[in-house]
Amino acid sequence: MFFNIQEKNITVNGIRMNYVVFGNGKIPLIILPGLGDGLKSVRGQSVSLAIFYREFAQKFRVYIFSRKNVLDEGYTTKDMAKDQKGALEKLGIDRFYLMGVSQGGMIAQHLAIDYPDMVEKLVLAVSISKPNDVFYNTISRWVELAKTTDYKNLIIDTCESTYTTKRLKLYRLIYPILSKVGKPKDFDRFLIQAKSCVTHNTYNELQEIKCPTLIAGGENDKIVGKEASEEMAKKISGSKLIIYKEFGHGAYEESKNFNQQVIGFLK
Repeated sequence: MFFNIQEKNITVNGIRMNYVVFGNGKIPLIILPGLGDGLKSVRGQSVSLAIFYREFAQKFRVYIFSRKNVLDEGYTTKDMAKDQKGALEKLGIDRFYLMGVSQGGMIAQHLAIDYPDMVEKLVLAVSISKPNDVFYNTISRWVELAKTTDYKNLIIDTCESTYTTKRLKLYRLIYPILSKVGKPKDFDRFLIQAKSCVTHNTYNELQEIKCPTLIAGGENDKIVGKEASEEMAKKISGSKLIIYKEFGHGAYEESKNFNQQVIGFLK
């Protein structure tokens, strides 16, 4: 069922980067997760990730990457893209399909702009090309909570900002558990990644993305706002835009047809 799941790591510029790989397809599909990676890497999550992305496993060889384990202060989304390129080259992957979710989409933008020969098709899910007020205010709240190591309220705020009322009815019951499981030893990695989000800006370069691009956003997105997806679609020529009217930032998780939409686009 789980299509040859493996948890691995690779060293980039002297620092390890964790990744999960699974699937029986020949085409590499690279998936870059969002800011939650700053709290917990993909290490130890291989089964849950393979289950979540199981629809991709028959057609693709799926690679889900974390950022490097140790990040320097001032590390940017552009730096992350450069290191991601280095990791892929070490693995012998020079041409691939790419999906970035939220902050992962920011890194994916840089990969498609800076290394266009590598990215065959691009999916940007609930992402943003430059900070807006909604995004800046949300990240600022999370940074303050992380600085005081208030993991409980960081998790609660993240859930409340991401999911629909229907999903929240379940999560609110287990907040006491969610707020205790997975707390990092320190929040430095999260804080560096969060700061890279508010300094990210590819807006004036988006027209350089020439590969087929799918952009997916949520009508009720309380983290990046619906306008962020519409903004990118206008700048990337020939891109396809999907706005999930009933969902917010968690559209890629909550929508029953999100994965099928992506598979249909990539085919």
